[in-house]
Amino acid sequence: MNPSARIFLVLAGLLLILSPGQVTAQWPEASTDLDRKVLTFLKNQAGEWRDMNVPVSDGRILYDLVLAGRYKKALEIGTSTGHSAIWIAWALSKTGGKLVTLEIDKGRYLQALQNFKKAGLSAFIDARLGDAHELVPRLENNWDFVFCDADRYWYKNYFTSMERKLVKGGCYVAHNTNTRSSDIREFLAYLKTHPGYSTSFRTESRSGMSVSYKK
Repeated sequence: MNPSARIFLVLAGLLLILSPGQVTAQWPEASTDLDRKVLTFLKNQAGEWRDMNVPVSDGRILYDLVLAGRYKKALEIGTSTGHSAIWIAWALSKTGGKLVTLEIDKGRYLQALQNFKKAGLSAFIDARLGDAHELVPRLENNWDFVFCDADRYWYKNYFTSMERKLVKGGCYVAHNTNTRSSDIREFLAYLKTHPGYSTSFRTESRSGMSVSYKK
């Protein structure tokens, strides 16, 4: 076997042994009792998230973004069973903030509530059951962080409903932006040319994440 083939087989073996979360993500340090409770829950649950939840690596990106911006009033469009919400709420527990998260499916919503309780973060999350198509346009103003991970054909509509409701310096994050659908392309084209927002992309996210800051 030549050296190149041997190296390829070794790397392939490592990828089989390590989960994506272990390869790409680093867990935050735990300095409080709540940190330890959340971290224990997330580590025990790692690899078990289904139903369109984000991977651990993308959860860590959300956590870091909230902490970096010291955001306090956050919205999530698309709870699923709560993985991303837990990462966002964990960061908000450190900034003194709270998350509103929206989910249309009752089964996923109820499972998310259980996960929030197990993680010790229920006090930092206002979980709402309903259709985001209807709920988002009715939301009040002055949000500083939004994470969109819902039906992709509605991405542009979600953004246009929220773009004036974010405060200056607010951050709007969209997941699955690597998807090559016409809806995502239209949404990204709108972001890139928007005079009121500056947009970049987190290339370390396999699914793709756009990060837009309000000027």
